[in-house]
Amino acid sequence: MENLNKYVEHTLLKQDAKKQDLIKLFEEAKEHKFLGVCINPCYVKFAKENLKDSNVKVVTVIGFPLGANTTDVKVFETKKAIEDGADEIDMVINVTKIKDKDLDFIVNEIKSIKTACTNHNLKVIIETDLLTKEEIVLACECAIKGGADFVKTSTGFVKGGVGAKAEDVKLMYDTVKDSGLQVKASGGIRDKEAAIAMIEAGAVRLGTSSGIKIIE
Repeated sequence: MENLNKYVEHTLLKQDAKKQDLIKLFEEAKEHKFLGVCINPCYVKFAKENLKDSNVKVVTVIGFPLGANTTDVKVFETKKAIEDGADEIDMVINVTKIKDKDLDFIVNEIKSIKTACTNHNLKVIIETDLLTKEEIVLACECAIKGGADFVKTSTGFVKGGVGAKAEDVKLMYDTVKDSGLQVKASGGIRDKEAAIAMIEAGAVRLGTSSGIKIIE
């Protein structure tokens, strides 16, 4: 498969990442012409400055990694990230609300965050490691109703979690494909074979810290 670099959001979300690690991430993203970088919100301005002469998108995460902030906090985080220069927003769903079938809450939260995104893409991280197949479908349906642009598998931060699985990506794709939403696979994608499996299952974006290994 050609042009795998155009699927990759080169990711660094480790809490102990140093400034030099981020600079390396940005340089690699420019060199390999990755679609984007995915970094924590406090580094959005820094990323935008370092990537200003490139086509690399700046993607950041909201309510990360637990999704358990109040909606008001997530909305504030989103507005601040957009103000700082974020091109796209990846929000973490409130998994408890999915488990409790409080679907109106999920839909309304996504709507509120999408409004705060203005015309920027919103991806909804549903955390597939913690959901049943039925709950994955429910979460995707909520993302559709909430007006999101993407559904995304994982944060990669669930202890003992697998991250993205092709079967879950396929289920997500089948649920959203007629609505216009797209799928981002993220978490545990460490080699070319895994990357291709995700794309064949329906993903158009790959969140990974192994982008260079994948394309080489």
